[in-house]
Amino acid sequence: MVATVTHIDVVADPAALAARVAEWMTAAATEGEGRFRVALSGGSTPKALYALLASDNLRSRFPWQRVHWFWGDERFVPYDDPESNYRMAREAMLAKAPAPPENIHPIPTDGDPEEAARRYERILKQVYGSPTLDPARPFFDITLLGLGEDGHTASLLPGDELLDERQRWVAAVLHGRPEIRITLTYPLLESSRHVAFLVAGKGKAATLRRVRAGNSRLPAARVHPVGELIWFVDRAAATES
Repeated sequence: MVATVTHIDVVADPAALAARVAEWMTAAATEGEGRFRVALSGGSTPKALYALLASDNLRSRFPWQRVHWFWGDERFVPYDDPESNYRMAREAMLAKAPAPPENIHPIPTDGDPEEAARRYERILKQVYGSPTLDPARPFFDITLLGLGEDGHTASLLPGDELLDERQRWVAAVLHGRPEIRITLTYPLLESSRHVAFLVAGKGKAATLRRVRAGNSRLPAARVHPVGELIWFVDRAAATES
């Protein structure tokens, strides 16, 4: 197994973090040719990033026609619910940018959650063109992830049996949070040319240190992509004190 290449990029504050990642994503998307796949994250820091991508400064530079949007996890609520990650990304970015509707692939949140997870997995396998992931052909070009203070990422929670899941690409999370969620599992999250964690705030500093030290009890520490792992971190989260 080839070791993951890891980088850390520390910036001043959440605004600078969003700006740095927006420029990085724009450069990565414009360098390539053909379809470019991104897995989106929820949270306040990604929201600022999405708004920047759709802003006057970057909107005309970003190759919207080639980029396909997916979600790393989602609350099992209607798309118009205030807690929906899809709604957040749509309002902050996708509704303000020339993103073709056929390029937007939200997680289903209707019917039975376990069946919805299976439906999303079928969609993803159809997009990929194979039921088996090939490390030489990552599914995503960029996967955006956050870090919870308990060490969770996407909706992979500490102590959950999904941390050992290596067959399913998508799974329902029925326990551990007030609402049901659907999440991508490690095999698909790791099938990415670039996995980028966005971490801001002093409240994340202690957890970030534990994750970076390799504490395997924390789900975020167990993400080992086939490509590059980048930590975009603000100064408060990077503090050692």
